[in-house]
Amino acid sequence: AYSTCSQLGYMFFAAGVGAFGGAMFHLFTHAFFKALLFLGAGSVIHAMHHEQDMRHMGGLRSKTPITFVTLVAAALAISGFPFTSGYFSKDAILEAAHGRSPVLYWIGVVTAGMTAFYVFRSIFMTFFGKPRASHEVMHHVHESPQVMLVPLYLLAIGAVLAGVIFEGRFYG
Repeated sequence: AYSTCSQLGYMFFAAGVGAFGGAMFHLFTHAFFKALLFLGAGSVIHAMHHEQDMRHMGGLRSKTPITFVTLVAAALAISGFPFTSGYFSKDAILEAAHGRSPVLYWIGVVTAGMTAFYVFRSIFMTFFGKPRASHEVMHHVHESPQVMLVPLYLLAIGAVLAGVIFEGRFYG
């Protein structure tokens, strides 16, 4: 939820520098990667038998590979990694900010970097390192069923490709 607030702040930042189309474009791309992050978190919680504390996770990459890959796609997109949807929408905002003031541009760049930090911290805490859950819980960790994974597949496609497909449709 805090991440959503930061992304809404980015949209307001866009509106503040006059990039109204960029704000709407980021709202659109944000829908893909944020929905993917939320549903991916649900997949992890399901795999961990309803454990929600990341401090009790770790080492899930090999046990939930599809959830891992789709959440990495979401993390890359929300971070603005080149050629993901977040890259195109954040680039439109940063370009407008630079046109207003180099200081505003750098504020936008720093906040994008902060987003990358916190989202990849959650990826590393959840999927890498040694498992921090009990042996019993880790023994039962499993990938989610297809009914939960199909939405992750579709949202991952949107998180990666929506920027390429829809760039330019929100501003002229």
